[in-house]
Amino acid sequence: MTVTIRPAEKSDTPGLAALIGEIERFYGTPEADIQPEDERLAQVEEALFGSPPLASALVVEDEAGALAGLAAYSFLWPSAGSSHSLFLKELYVREFLRRQGIGVRLMREIQAIGRARAGCTRVEWTTDRFNSDARAFYASLGFEEYDGKVFYRDDVGTL
Repeated sequence: MTVTIRPAEKSDTPGLAALIGEIERFYGTPEADIQPEDERLAQVEEALFGSPPLASALVVEDEAGALAGLAAYSFLWPSAGSSHSLFLKELYVREFLRRQGIGVRLMREIQAIGRARAGCTRVEWTTDRFNSDARAFYASLGFEEYDGKVFYRDDVGTL
C-alpha cells in the first residue's frame, strides 16, 4: 500500500484524536479511562495548532486519505550544553500497515527534521520495556538502548 507522510494539518484533528484513542487502547488503557472524544479533539487542536503550539506531528495518510499513523514530537531545551534536542513522544502505525517500512520512513523524517533545525544536536525517545516489538524495531535500525537516565513521571497537581 502506498502512503504519504506529511506534517499534520488542522483538518487532521479528528483523525489524530482517533489515533490517540487507538494508542491508548494499544497500551492497555481501560475503555472507561480513555479520554472522551470531544476532549481529545480539543486537546489535539490546542497542542498542535494553538498559539503557540505545544508539539508537532507527522501523519501517515493511506491511499484513501485516512490517517494510519503518526510521529508526535517537540523540541526540548537545554540538551547538550545550550543546544536542544528533538524529543519523539509517540511513533505509531496502525497494525495493518506495520512491517512495511513506514516506521523506518517516519524515523528518517524525524531525523531529517532534527538535522534541519539549527542547534538541534540529538533525537531522543523512550519506549515501554514490555514493548518488545518497538525495542526490536529500534534495534533493527541500529539504535542501542541507553541506560544513562531514569525516567520519572508525576501527575500534574500531585505535589
